[in-house]
Amino acid sequence: MNARPRTVRRWAALGVLVATGAVTVVFVSSGGRGTASAQTSLAQYVPIGRVAPNVVVPKPGRNAATGVFTVDCGTNGNGKFSPDNPVAQPGIKNGAEHVHDFVGNLAITADTPDDVLASSDTTCADGDRSSYFWPVVRIDGSVRAEAGPVTGGAAPTVSCPDVAGRLPVVPASVRAQVAAQLARLDQLTRAAQAKLGGSDRIDARRNNSVLAGLRGERAAVIKQISRTMARAGMRPSGLVSTVDCEIGYEGLHAGHTAAAAAASGATPTVSCPDVKGKVSGVPDQAAAEVDRNLTELDRQIAEANQRLVTAAGQGGSGFAENAVLGPLKAKRAATIDRIRIAIGRRGTPPAGLDALAGCALNGVAPAKTTPPAAALPAPAGPNLELPNNTGKILRPVSVLIEYRGNATGKVTPMPKFLRELTGDAKPTSRGPANARATWTCSGFADRLADKYPICPAGRRVQRVQDFPGCWDGKNIDSENHRSHVAFADPRSGACPAGFVAIPQLRITVSYAIPRDVQERGQYALDSFPEENHNPFSDHNDFVNVNSDRQMTKIAACINAGRRCG
Repeated sequence: MNARPRTVRRWAALGVLVATGAVTVVFVSSGGRGTASAQTSLAQYVPIGRVAPNVVVPKPGRNAATGVFTVDCGTNGNGKFSPDNPVAQPGIKNGAEHVHDFVGNLAITADTPDDVLASSDTTCADGDRSSYFWPVVRIDGSVRAEAGPVTGGAAPTVSCPDVAGRLPVVPASVRAQVAAQLARLDQLTRAAQAKLGGSDRIDARRNNSVLAGLRGERAAVIKQISRTMARAGMRPSGLVSTVDCEIGYEGLHAGHTAAAAAASGATPTVSCPDVKGKVSGVPDQAAAEVDRNLTELDRQIAEANQRLVTAAGQGGSGFAENAVLGPLKAKRAATIDRIRIAIGRRGTPPAGLDALAGCALNGVAPAKTTPPAAALPAPAGPNLELPNNTGKILRPVSVLIEYRGNATGKVTPMPKFLRELTGDAKPTSRGPANARATWTCSGFADRLADKYPICPAGRRVQRVQDFPGCWDGKNIDSENHRSHVAFADPRSGACPAGFVAIPQLRITVSYAIPRDVQERGQYALDSFPEENHNPFSDHNDFVNVNSDRQMTKIAACINAGRRCG
């Protein structure tokens, strides 16, 4: 492919990172060329020496919490890679359309219930079951910067989390009402899709307008569903996480065949038939018991997935069938039988449940996903490639996870199952308001760039990702996954009115990347197709599954001004 210049869209914005050691960064972003490509542009790279110092550290006040609690969760040595995003896209399999490194919780997938997360194993040394995950970095030696795009544009599509899959068992007395309300959600999605039209132009203002309207309408219907279920004695939890939808450009995957042609090298996951959907019309008196057993089915799947991660490469070709799928089928059969008996005590048990006990690997059996999600591609080949995200995944040489303090006062322990994200995976299609500069080199902590850094010899490429350090005191998630938390004032460190300071999470990921690879633009972030590996699309997500006791210990360390962990 002949080299040619590229037009680069540039956006200016002001980004702020917060709390003690937090920063203020002024940046200009590149990316968003309107086409999907496995290539990069040299305009996306900058020698770190050309980035002016831009980190502002708030001066600690008299009551500041200046301690730091460090957690060691490893560098994903188990190889838990996934294109799921359980925070921003719950219930949507492969919804990220790019691969994440996961450390900490070993069971988490797009739709793992909170109580299952709380009982899973972890890679963290201190028993922290939280999940920390970020997009992988790849090196692709076949890529030459400025090589040009490989496909044209594509029309946007609306994709929404599956609300039905997050509900407890729907009692017979409200089945018709809930079904009508779920159908209303589908109607809203179709109406939003119609508003987008068929244009393949990426228009952030239009996208945000459509999604904002859809968010408000979905929130109202989802609240109705919650009230309807509560009247029948079944109270859903966590439905706020299903309100927000996304706009994707899946058509930009067209033309990419390298990944699909190769056998998958990913750690397999378990895919099981949907039992909940086959037990509709459950008598009200049996609903709670049936729901407990459905949760147990979720727990069994999580345990099997965890086993596949920790035992990767063991036991030969028959390991998964003999050591994972066989025992899982036996456990599921017993649990499904309890569901049948519970329904039979009060009504007519559903037929055909026994056939749902067996599971398969890598999505062979029906999975709990919405139709838009089911069409999204899975990672393939030994490098776990996805369309336009090609090359070998680069393992970090170190991952530093720190809980930090606040410059103006003491911190309050985080609530269990708090969700947080930082940065924005879609600054092109959604606008740069939430995007953050994260890139630097070791030894240059006084500056962060929105471009990939080219580091001096002997220095590591680093991503420094600060999370919000303020909490609204009530909610563990919000309709847009952001408004329940906030960043502190970048200069004073104070939280906004109505928010309290919590341990502020910072994750620093370091890589050893050869200098010539940096200079040729051959390392890049996995991204959504429309982002074209835009370094400004860097992001990080977190689910707090620390025990209350451990989180209290973390806050006490920080408030005492100590360094712990």
